[in-house]
Amino acid sequence: MPQTPILWSFRRCPYAMRARLAVLVSGVQTEFREILLKDKPAAFLKTSPKGTVPVLDTGTKVIAESRDVMLWVLHQNDPQNWLSQSDKTTALIDINDGPFKAALDHTKYAVRFPDRDAAKDRADAAAFLQDLNTRLSHHTHLLGEPETMADPAIRPFVRQFANTDRPWFDAQDWPHLIRWLTAFETSDSFRAVMVKRPLWRPEAAPAYFP
Repeated sequence: MPQTPILWSFRRCPYAMRARLAVLVSGVQTEFREILLKDKPAAFLKTSPKGTVPVLDTGTKVIAESRDVMLWVLHQNDPQNWLSQSDKTTALIDINDGPFKAALDHTKYAVRFPDRDAAKDRADAAAFLQDLNTRLSHHTHLLGEPETMADPAIRPFVRQFANTDRPWFDAQDWPHLIRWLTAFETSDSFRAVMVKRPLWRPEAAPAYFP
């Protein structure tokens, strides 16, 4: 029998969150291993020496980038057609993972970057969010219908940015973006991927997700 893929994860990490969303929608069962990034198990570091999550060990290869984890499970099963519009999806996720994530980090951890202009960093992030809001003014999802991989890949990062200063975020003129984010935060899928699970221990019985 093929090995059940092993998914190493950390609940609050947006990269791990989007991987879990793809695993959930694909229905591909994984042996789930929740860890703390401040106390990484030796077995995890042996699997992925760089020590970041998510990591998916398929039994034949180790996948250590969240987008690649999403693609792998969706290529096994894609019941909601998330892999449609792949070129447009890739381009939008590239902006999210590049300039927006950098601006997000500089905003969230501004105290670590005293030489940077915090207002400019937030404005740079806001420019991307304004673009998303414009897209969502025409469609329910970022790239129209149906929902694509872009939505679950980007939502956790928008949520992370929003939570750096939620009153400020909610006060912006982004009604469509706020509607899109709220729909995610109140969804069954969000609740499913954010369940608090026991930390993995070598001696514990295997846990599975979904």
